[in-house]
Amino acid sequence: QVKLTESGGGSVQAGESMRLSCVTSGSTSSNALGWYRQAPGKEREGVATIDDQGVTTYKASVKGRFTISQDIAKNTLYLQMNRLKPEDTAMYYCARGPDPYTCRDGYCGGWRFGYRGQGTQVTVSP
Repeated sequence: QVKLTESGGGSVQAGESMRLSCVTSGSTSSNALGWYRQAPGKEREGVATIDDQGVTTYKASVKGRFTISQDIAKNTLYLQMNRLKPEDTAMYYCARGPDPYTCRDGYCGGWRFGYRGQGTQVTVSP
């Protein structure tokens, strides 16, 4: 049984930083990992992706502010978020799935066939 567990969300003011973590438990070969978010009343949107080679992609609006990374030995995925803006407010989910060649602009099509966590809330006040 594969389980993804996020942590690190909370409330900050605009301009501050936050780091999200996601631990994978259970065995999986899915090597397209990343984060997506969803705000109330809005569409789900990909934020950042990383594959087992360390290749990353980002949503345009977070490029230069967010950094995705992973510690393979610890089965942990990270999202370092700097210079946060109120529009970054959302529930953030980590995801992993097959087919890293489907990853672009912060989203992997393979996530439809994989796993996601329960989400962690990020709130950025003006």
